[in-house]
Amino acid sequence: MPSNVDGDLGYGSLAAGQGPGLAGSLVVSETVPLLIPESEPEPRKWAPLTKEQLEREAGGPRWRKIRSRLVWFFWICWLAMLGASIAIIVQSPRPVAPTLLWWQKALFYRLQPALFMDAETQGAGVIAVSERLPYLQTLGVGAVVLEGLFSNSVSALDLSLVDPSVGTTPQIQHLLMESHKAGLKVVLDWCDLDLAAPEALVNNSNVQKAIRYWLDQGVAGFGICDTDTAYSQKTLVELRVLLEEFSTQDDERIVMVTQKGDVPNTSSSSLNSSMVELVTRSLLPQAHHLLSTQEVAIALETLLDTPMGDAWPSWTLGEELAWRLQRVLMVLMMTLPGSPVVKYGEEINPTQNVSLGLVQGQHADVQMDEGRRQRSEVSLFTSLSHYRGREEALLFGSLSFLSFNSTSLSSSSSNSSSLPSSFSPPILAFLRSWGCVHVLVVVNLGSETHALDPAWAPSLPSAGVFMTSTGMNRLGAISLDALKLGPQEGIVIKLFQTGSYSP
Repeated sequence: MPSNVDGDLGYGSLAAGQGPGLAGSLVVSETVPLLIPESEPEPRKWAPLTKEQLEREAGGPRWRKIRSRLVWFFWICWLAMLGASIAIIVQSPRPVAPTLLWWQKALFYRLQPALFMDAETQGAGVIAVSERLPYLQTLGVGAVVLEGLFSNSVSALDLSLVDPSVGTTPQIQHLLMESHKAGLKVVLDWCDLDLAAPEALVNNSNVQKAIRYWLDQGVAGFGICDTDTAYSQKTLVELRVLLEEFSTQDDERIVMVTQKGDVPNTSSSSLNSSMVELVTRSLLPQAHHLLSTQEVAIALETLLDTPMGDAWPSWTLGEELAWRLQRVLMVLMMTLPGSPVVKYGEEINPTQNVSLGLVQGQHADVQMDEGRRQRSEVSLFTSLSHYRGREEALLFGSLSFLSFNSTSLSSSSSNSSSLPSSFSPPILAFLRSWGCVHVLVVVNLGSETHALDPAWAPSLPSAGVFMTSTGMNRLGAISLDALKLGPQEGIVIKLFQTGSYSP
């Protein structure tokens, strides 16, 4: 069989004929990539969900479960914070306000009916007092101490009889009724009354009968002096028995003792705790001359730096002073712990008792200025009495004396005569604190303007708001760093932390 494979199959021609074609295909295959990538899809454009899509997604079980858990988590956290706040408030130490009796809260006002009488109005003094009860209410007075009702010529056996030159017994009864309607207590003063004997109250049934008569008429108590013969253990024991007979829990009858000596009576401390409610002492020591500014400064610093003790104090201005100093002492007396006792006329300047209805001629402007100044002084007294009546820190807050000097003024000299002529009285200050409430009282007794040293009391809050001042010209918020006190000026400031006060 002839072998013509190559020829028949065209092998040779395949190799020859296909050689170039194969070579060409190989060349082409080298340039063609082995993996041909697929075409990339076009990027999707973001679009917000439609309302229907949102409702469909929110209504799904997954989101309902998440919302339910978030609501439960919120209420659990809120209740936990509420419980923690209540626990903190309950466990936090809080000052407990003591229960004050009426004579501890009241402002006492001493008044002599004889001051309102003249030769043509004999016997009308008590009537004039009745007409002034509304005025006393506006001042914030809580109790009136009537002086001079009983004449020394009247026998101690007739204490139920009133001096006819002052008024009559029916007029006193009417005064007691009107004072009761006005919410004012009335105390009858026996100070300087020459009783027949030290044991007059004990041994004399007529005297006891007279005391019962006045107590039955609604008299709130009686006032005596520590120099009176009635100021003895026996008479006070008997008087206490009579007072307790008419006293109730809401209407206690009291005994007031006015201190007239230079130093407290040695028995006053023991009597005060058992039989005497109030022992009224002067802010300044007794003197036979007009006290100088230096003497006033020494006496006040000594008083403020001395512990008050447990007995409830009572204060009066006592000595005659220059009017500007008297206003400063009024600020101190009304902000100190205790019950202030004010005499008639001390709320105004007695030298400026001007009737605006009589203003005439060339003196009209001067008298108008004096009238405005008098109204400003009455406003000072009224603001002090009202703040004292409603501010807890002034009623029963603790007292902290704040010294501006490194050395005590009283220790530098025990006698004002040895003070240098260039001596300038210091700024005196004290703090009344109750809980987180602090009331700062600052007075400048000198004749020059003083600014507070920022390093004086770094522990005190630096910000505060004015409550009142002697000039009645301080209003709004104040920073202690910027406070300047004018000559013989007193200021009362309620302190607060920065950012915590809202009017």
